[in-house]
Amino acid sequence: VQLQASGGGLVQAGGSLRLSCAASGRTLNKYRMAWFRQAPGKEREFVAAITRSGSGTPYADSVKGRFTISRDNAKNTLYLQMNSLKPEDTAVYYCAASETVILSNMRSSEAYKYWGQGTKVTVSS
Repeated sequence: VQLQASGGGLVQAGGSLRLSCAASGRTLNKYRMAWFRQAPGKEREFVAAITRSGSGTPYADSVKGRFTISRDNAKNTLYLQMNSLKPEDTAVYYCAASETVILSNMRSSEAYKYWGQGTKVTVSS
């Protein structure tokens, strides 16, 4: 599967953005999906994940209550709605997919085989 992330940009603190990750090559419903991010000079970190049906959605504590991950399997697209953005949310955001990741390991970047190219989010104070 090929993943294409989009929707990043420059936004003021307190604003909102919605990221999208379009999949091609295979139907998205075969994969558990996730968003990760990497800020300059920092390691890649988990943001949110979603099971195939969308019933399970773990979040990083830093984004819980502000970000919402969702998926539309019919459109082969993963989303990340980001509200109440903070300057510390500034990063390149990556979508990832895995057919085999187990629920207890969905926060680990090493569990995902397929990655999008990243979309940059900049939050100004």
